[in-house]
Amino acid sequence: MGLLLGVVCAGLFALNKPQFEEITWKEFLTNYLARGVVDRLEVVNKRWVRIKLLPGTQVESHTTIWFNIGSVEAFERNVENAQLEMNIEPSNFVTIVYKTETELASVALSVLNVVGPLIFIFWLLKRSTSGFMGGRPGGSSRPGGLFGFGQTTAKIIKDDVGVRFKDVAGCEEAKLEIMEFVNFLKNPQQYEELGAKIPKGAMLTGPPGTGKTLLAKATAGEANVPFITVSGSEFLEMFVGVGPSRVRDMFSLARKNAPCILFIDEIDAVGRKRGGKSFGGHSEQENTLNQLLVEMDGFSPQSSVVVLAATNRVDILDPALLRPGRFDRQIYVGAPDIKGRASIFKVHLRPLKTELNKDDLARKMAALTPGFSGADIANVCNEAALIAARDLHSSIQMNHFEQAIERVVAGLEKKTQVLQPDEKKTVAYHEAGHAVAGWFLQHADPLLKVSIIPRGKGLGYAQYLPKEQYLYTKEQILDRMCMALGGRVSEQIFFNRITSGAQDDLQKVTQMAYSQVAQLGMSERLGHISFQQPQPGEMVFDKPYSEETARMIDEEVRVIIKNAYDRTHELLTKHKNDIVKVAERLLEKEKLDKEDMVELIGNRPFAEKTTYEDFVEGTGSLEESTQLPKGLENWNKGKTTEDEKTTTKPSENKNL
Repeated sequence: MGLLLGVVCAGLFALNKPQFEEITWKEFLTNYLARGVVDRLEVVNKRWVRIKLLPGTQVESHTTIWFNIGSVEAFERNVENAQLEMNIEPSNFVTIVYKTETELASVALSVLNVVGPLIFIFWLLKRSTSGFMGGRPGGSSRPGGLFGFGQTTAKIIKDDVGVRFKDVAGCEEAKLEIMEFVNFLKNPQQYEELGAKIPKGAMLTGPPGTGKTLLAKATAGEANVPFITVSGSEFLEMFVGVGPSRVRDMFSLARKNAPCILFIDEIDAVGRKRGGKSFGGHSEQENTLNQLLVEMDGFSPQSSVVVLAATNRVDILDPALLRPGRFDRQIYVGAPDIKGRASIFKVHLRPLKTELNKDDLARKMAALTPGFSGADIANVCNEAALIAARDLHSSIQMNHFEQAIERVVAGLEKKTQVLQPDEKKTVAYHEAGHAVAGWFLQHADPLLKVSIIPRGKGLGYAQYLPKEQYLYTKEQILDRMCMALGGRVSEQIFFNRITSGAQDDLQKVTQMAYSQVAQLGMSERLGHISFQQPQPGEMVFDKPYSEETARMIDEEVRVIIKNAYDRTHELLTKHKNDIVKVAERLLEKEKLDKEDMVELIGNRPFAEKTTYEDFVEGTGSLEESTQLPKGLENWNKGKTTEDEKTTTKPSENKNL
């Protein structure tokens, strides 16, 4: 068919190839009409003129001389005027005749305009039918619809992805769950002998950057069973019916490759809650979800297909998707604790060039990075290497890691930002107020450093070392509020005015106050109540309480914030001289650490935990437990990587 199109195009080119000699009006007058060699002029189709010369004129026989005209009336008038100017008698004027001719090229082009698209569509239909009927290697043999849009885009992982379970740290419990799913498929008799049924699926949930997709990659790298991966957004297309068709094709592919693991990343793209009126794309998404529910519920216990899915928006998933029988387990992969962060740092410090002891460095960095996810830790390690390379250091030093933490937490340092002297002084006293308030509040976090060098959107910042804590008392929350108000109070004391620099502090204080009253039940006036808060992205039109209760909440919040402000004002007035010392040193050095604070205002009057060993004291061990249960000790028996072949005998097995 392609050859036929090429022949047609070549023929058209030959038909349209210039075989005439086109001349201009001036050339016609000078070279032909003035010389008296013109026999007649033939006006063809009222668009162009063919010049017929007198017999015996020296002109190539295969060439026809012609020129274009605008209109017949103007042409006749111009020819008549030209002959009169040449003093030619009217009786001797050149004869003008008119002809209508059919042009073969125009006919062919008209036919091609109609037939060409039909030929092209027929060729595409034939190609899609023959090309997609055969399916893909290891996939479905049935046609996927026009152009294959209905076929799944899932990929079967056969190549080495380069990730192993030893590269995943900080989520040992979740890792054990995933290992167990692989063990289900490889050693089913271990469970069936006890009458257990293999779970059909597991949902990995948790905040972004905690390692959900990384766990799936490690599973693909470790398992000896086929691993099929797809993204939730790949089911949604502009064509109606494509999503359900792709779901059916994907599960058909999984059954053909059983036992296998099917991984759906970002399943919230297709698994959102159903309900309400739906039109267009939203209706298509619901149809795709319905097909997914049917396919998962249709699995038999002996199908040996395990479905894993990952999302950080489990709150918006349809309840039917999460029920047992579809996703039997929900595995929460949360932010790592201090032991988990130490393990993650060890993983990311492996390829880095540093003269520091990596085990000690990992523990110290874990203590300095509370609340960091695995992705944040990877970013810190990479930033440290980039900073060392920027300074042309041969290895990464401790100060590079500290700068990397500041870069990730507070943003890019802006030493060139222009601050007026009075603005810089205000920032210095503001940050000194934060530092001194926290220094003399028992439940405030230990101070690491305070700086007036602008970073990110802030003009200064104070860095603290929060301890690993999951329960907070009312006194601890109030101390945190006072520490946050320290900057605003310091401005009021020393300049008798306030600035816009405390906006972020006030937002945090307001949030903490409302949490105490409306969620944590810490208000004596409202009592032990907690009102449900809207989920992120959820539209709420009615408050879960009356207008009278709302007024009481607002009044109670104002009282709490005012009391915290008065308490902070009293504390900083008492330590006014200490604020002056810290602020003046900040104006001199721009950055102070804990040692500078001790030198200026003495030791902090409260015991504090600052080292890794202090934080993990009483938890049983310095490292997180990586011991496998007895039933999983041989979970990956028979799997031997290239690295293990050089260090172990063929009969040995490396257990993680």
